[in-house]
Amino acid sequence: MASVLLVDDDTRFTQATGELLKILGHEVVIAENLAEASAALKATRFDILLLDLMLPDGSGFQVLENIPESQRPTHITIITGNPAVKSLVKSVMGPNISYLIKPIDLQQLQTLIDKIEQKDAAIHQPATKHFGYLIGESPAMQKLYQMIERVAATKANVLLQGESGVGKELVASAIHYANHSEGAFVAWNCGAASRELIGSELFGHEKGAFTGAIARKEGLFEQADKGTLFLDEITEMPIDMQPNLLRVLETQRVTRVGGTQEINVNCRVISATNRTTEQLAEDQCLREDIYFRLAVFPIIVPPLRERKGDIELLAQSFLADLNRQNDTTLTLSRESLNRLCNYDWPGNVRELRHAIHRAFIMSDPQAKELLLPEELASPFARERKKSLGLIPGKTIEEVERELITMTLQQVDGDKPRAAEMLGVSLKTLYNRLNTYEKELS
Repeated sequence: MASVLLVDDDTRFTQATGELLKILGHEVVIAENLAEASAALKATRFDILLLDLMLPDGSGFQVLENIPESQRPTHITIITGNPAVKSLVKSVMGPNISYLIKPIDLQQLQTLIDKIEQKDAAIHQPATKHFGYLIGESPAMQKLYQMIERVAATKANVLLQGESGVGKELVASAIHYANHSEGAFVAWNCGAASRELIGSELFGHEKGAFTGAIARKEGLFEQADKGTLFLDEITEMPIDMQPNLLRVLETQRVTRVGGTQEINVNCRVISATNRTTEQLAEDQCLREDIYFRLAVFPIIVPPLRERKGDIELLAQSFLADLNRQNDTTLTLSRESLNRLCNYDWPGNVRELRHAIHRAFIMSDPQAKELLLPEELASPFARERKKSLGLIPGKTIEEVERELITMTLQQVDGDKPRAAEMLGVSLKTLYNRLNTYEKELS
């Protein structure tokens, strides 16, 4: 059973919704304006806040702004009559806010409660590591898991594409794990060796093959026999060296540098690049014939901004690892989790892990909660994208005015229709518009 604060000035709506929540077995307190909502939130810590943005004596944004952190509800849901408003508000408040679209029925409320309960269960339990390596339950990750399962059942070569920091090597390890390979997982960065040594690294060399070759050496293909060879940053391999790799992919045989005997090799090759397919063609950094050999089964690893729902799971997992390593019990507050979820993470999972580790080092080991830095962005972070003209630093009044203006533009100035879409009374809308006119006069 959850405690719910329902804030809306539509009496018929609050009575009907309150009854539905009681049918589901929850305790409900109703507030019809900003003053009543603020008083209720100071007196009680609710599990769920259902909040209309347009109130007779102020804005729902002000309700959120004035909640004491110790009293902040675990889950906040915005009530709106217009799906378009959802997109606008989401750009301001972040992905951790859920939404209900009027009119609300019992099924909508049950679905919302179920999602909240599932989310709580996931946060308080150790995160599942799919295939032994990957954390995430978002739709984007579920699609990735399906692709891993399909390709793991074959011997097809895989090309992983994705931005830096998304975890391409972990995906490669997951494919190897899911295949139950007999051989080893061998990883190598194609940009890590000089062009003179690439052949020796990949194919091995015989004693005396060149200056410094004092003993025979097995190449990476031999080391990965019956297993997986992961070639990271494949586009960093010089173009004139790629035909040698192509021949091995086609024949499944290698010849060591300085040798004459062909050696059979049997391994899956997983390669990775942070370039898109279009960039591969434009930059001509990968031969077309070798692309077709490497990308029998291409997989795009999603950036963290496309799987925002996984940020809490990842952050909690990284912190749990640090707690185990250092015998500490630091936790992440709801405020800290909200900050993490509202950041774009241009450096993806790698940047998130770094941020948690940095905060862990800076936090007092005897404290209860992890202390995040004031600025999450690293020196290399891209400028955060600004969506729909809403940028950090705008006041609540400016955001609300933009919300109303956008809705009026969408309905060509039809105020009754705009009030319906915003989920407010026509009187409340006129009061807001009159206030804006006075400010301009």
